[in-house]
Amino acid sequence: MLEFDNDLDKFKAIKEACLQYLVRREHSQKELLRKVSEKGFARPDIDLVISELAEQGLQSDARFAESYARSRVHRGFGPLRIKTELQQRGVGDCYFDMAVEDIAGSWQALLMQVYEKKYGASSSTIDIKELLKRSRFLQQRGFSTEMIRELLKNL
Repeated sequence: MLEFDNDLDKFKAIKEACLQYLVRREHSQKELLRKVSEKGFARPDIDLVISELAEQGLQSDARFAESYARSRVHRGFGPLRIKTELQQRGVGDCYFDMAVEDIAGSWQALLMQVYEKKYGASSSTIDIKELLKRSRFLQQRGFSTEMIRELLKNL
């Protein structure tokens, strides 16, 4: 058990707050720290509790990254956007690579699926203005310029 200046009640309160968030969904350590800090607990105390939860396997940045990436892939977001969002949530690149390895399958197939859902499967002639508009949409979804160029070339 961790030491909190012999204040077992504070430890229990912080742990309970963390567990309340983790029961609902996976959270990164950074998210947990931010949310529990808002409840008025001191950061060093929260860090200790989160470290203990991670050691016990109750909190895992790897699990969070996988869960988050899976939900974003299913909503049609590309690798660049998912990676950026994970970094904003305090999850490093290595977790991103592990998380999306099996989830996405083929990014190009996902890109085609997103494109067809938005614009349909028809490959009628498109003027340059419309092509740029579609390209911007796909970039905002998190697909690289090279991926989009390849897609548009194959249409």
